[in-house]
Amino acid sequence: MTIGDASGRPAAARTAASGGNVVISVDAMGGDRGPAVVVAGMAESAAKNPDLRFIVHGPAAELQRLIGRRRDLADRCDLRDAPGVVTMQDKPSQVMRKGEGTSMWSAIDSVRAGEATACVSCGNTGALMALSMIRLRKLPGINRPAIACLWPSRNPQGFNVMLDVGADIRADAPDLAQYAMMGASYARNGLGLERPRVGLLNVGTEEHKGRPELKLAAELIEAGTSLGSYDFVGFVEGGDLPGARVDVIVTDGFTGNVALKTGEGTAKLVGDFLKEAFANSVMSKFAAVLAMTSLKRLQKRIDPRRVNGGVFLGLNGTVVKSHGSADATGVSAAIKLAFQLARSGFQERLAARVAQGPAGDMPAAQVRPGPVA
Repeated sequence: MTIGDASGRPAAARTAASGGNVVISVDAMGGDRGPAVVVAGMAESAAKNPDLRFIVHGPAAELQRLIGRRRDLADRCDLRDAPGVVTMQDKPSQVMRKGEGTSMWSAIDSVRAGEATACVSCGNTGALMALSMIRLRKLPGINRPAIACLWPSRNPQGFNVMLDVGADIRADAPDLAQYAMMGASYARNGLGLERPRVGLLNVGTEEHKGRPELKLAAELIEAGTSLGSYDFVGFVEGGDLPGARVDVIVTDGFTGNVALKTGEGTAKLVGDFLKEAFANSVMSKFAAVLAMTSLKRLQKRIDPRRVNGGVFLGLNGTVVKSHGSADATGVSAAIKLAFQLARSGFQERLAARVAQGPAGDMPAAQVRPGPVA
């Protein structure tokens, strides 16, 4: 059911008043922290970006109450009543059969219908990928879509691209070769890298190490360097994820998801250890005051919320998966990423890349993560 905007004015009047030209479809019910945090994240992004509008999906009465309290946000939202909720415990197969009417299904359908350019959800990853594949379909030529994330690194661009980080726990050699092509296109269009360096994650850098499918994948990725306009550096190890040796790290969804969660946990652990160390004594507290500027800079560099948002690659539409436990800052980061990709036309460029090879990759507007907006 279309409610119109959360301020009670007709949708047409709201659109004319806002002048926004990028619409993001938001699943308000997917996160662990509830819709209030999702709405707060939307408000953070909207406050810094006048060209951003939302179609928000969930129980209309609850969303009307939450969004209505934020006048500036309410004027830029259309509400879609979707009383059903996909929980973290729901199996993808169940959601595929009975998910119609949920906020996640409704949010994806807004992209399918062309009402929104991208969808953002904090919900169940497996269900989100399953519904996205059903409702949006895979790009022609893609076997397995992948989730790509941005990993803080020592490279000049500040981030590396890693995929897959959880779309599918399986990936054979041809799938990994497709991930290399899609990841290189994302790095080219998203990070402004003319010829990205691609590495295949393995237990060692030596050619004789790893499973047979990894060795075959390395051969396929090497063979695709000309077509995909990237350089293949060979096998890389876990220590290369935040390093400067590569720009794109290719792996299967099982390994990538474990690495991602480990990195997030490590960043939080380092932050907690620093707080404990500087709170240990009066002198350490004084030292913390003197080092405050440097500590804040370090906190931004290792804060996983600032790059929260995995992009589903290989579908007929842009879907950004935010972390289930994301706070308002994390939700805002995911929305910013969706907005930047939508504005840059990345989806069209990726589709052209898959269909035509290097000729389909047009000059790209850079999408740099930067501070959360």
